[in-house]
Amino acid sequence: MTAVKMVAVDMDGTFLDDQKRYNTARFQRLYHQLRERGIKFVVASGNQYYQLKSFFPDVENEIAFVAENGALIVDRGEELFCGAFSREDIDRVLDTLQQGHYPGLKFLLSGRNSAYYFSGADEVWITKMRHYCHRLKEVASLDDIDDKLFKFALNLTDEYVPILMADIERLHQGAAAATSSGHGSVDLIVPGLHKAHGLQLLARRWGIENHQVLAFGDGGNDLEMLAQSGYSFAMANAPQRVKEAARYQAPANNEEGVLQVIEQMLAGEAPFS
Repeated sequence: MTAVKMVAVDMDGTFLDDQKRYNTARFQRLYHQLRERGIKFVVASGNQYYQLKSFFPDVENEIAFVAENGALIVDRGEELFCGAFSREDIDRVLDTLQQGHYPGLKFLLSGRNSAYYFSGADEVWITKMRHYCHRLKEVASLDDIDDKLFKFALNLTDEYVPILMADIERLHQGAAAATSSGHGSVDLIVPGLHKAHGLQLLARRWGIENHQVLAFGDGGNDLEMLAQSGYSFAMANAPQRVKEAARYQAPANNEEGVLQVIEQMLAGEAPFS
C-alpha cells in the first residue's frame, strides 16, 4: 500500500458545491485526521490567493495554496514562489486580445498584490468577478500597474474559446499558455506555471513523491495535476477529457465527492488499500 502524504483539491466544481460552499464541519473532522497523520492539505485553484484563503479562516496559516493556476505558491503563510510575465509579453498578448476578433471578450490582469481591470470594462462582469478576486482595482492603462503580473483571466462566448486558445498557441507560443476551466473562462498563464508545477515545488519541500499525492479536479486547468498525481480523481461532473486524464473518479461536487474519497483514504479502503 502506498501511503498518501499530500491531498490537493481544486475548488470550483470540485471541493465547492454549485453554491460555492462546502460542509465545513465534515471537512474539519477530516482535516484534523489528516494533520494527525502528517498528511499535507493543499488548495490548488486558478483563483486569487486572497479569495482562496477566505474559505479556510481557521487553518489558512496551516495549509498550502497553489493559487492562480500555479503562479503563486504559499505554504503556511510563507510565499515560496511568484511567477511573472515580461512586460513585452504582456503588451503582445494585450494587442491580440484587443484586436476585436473575440466578440464579448472580457478580461482581467492578475498579479501578486491585486487583480486589475481597465476603465470602461463591463460593470456587471466586474461585479461578478469581485466574488473571485477579493482584491480588484481599476486602472486607466498598464502604466498604472506596479505589480508582478502572471495571469490574464478571460471570459468569452463558448464558441470562441477554441479559436482564442488556438490563436494564443499560434501567436504567443513560449510566452503564454491558454487553459480553460469551462463556462467560457480561459486563463492565459506563464508557460509551465500550472498546478502540477506548484504541487511539485511543495512536494520537494516536504520530501513527497508524486505517487503519494491524492489530487482532485474537474477542469482543463487540472489536467497536468491529475496526470502527475499517483491518486488522481476527476469529479463525476467533470467533462470526459478530464476524466480520461485521471486514474479514478469521485462522486460529484454537489455530493461532497472530495470528502467522501478522503474518508475512504483515511479508512484504507480501495483504491488505497
